[in-house]
Amino acid sequence: MKRSRLEICIDILQTVNKGYHKPTRIMYKSNLSWIPLCETLNFLIGQGALEVKKIGKKKKYYITEKGKEILEYYEQLKRILMEKTEFPRV
Repeated sequence: MKRSRLEICIDILQTVNKGYHKPTRIMYKSNLSWIPLCETLNFLIGQGALEVKKIGKKKKYYITEKGKEILEYYEQLKRILMEKTEFPRV
């Protein structure tokens, strides 16, 4: 099943939050190819959810407080939806 843009953003934020900071590691852990990863990283930086730090030629990505808030809201929403509704198992 194809993931939505929101799901991809959440996957990246969760990956970075777990301590993976290098783009290649984020790509593998988030199950993305390079171009969609770069586009989404740039989007998340623009939204203030991630920050990038350059060390020489290398880049490392870090979650911001806003990014952590997004993950908290996402988890709250999942809990609310799951307690209010029984979804059929797929």
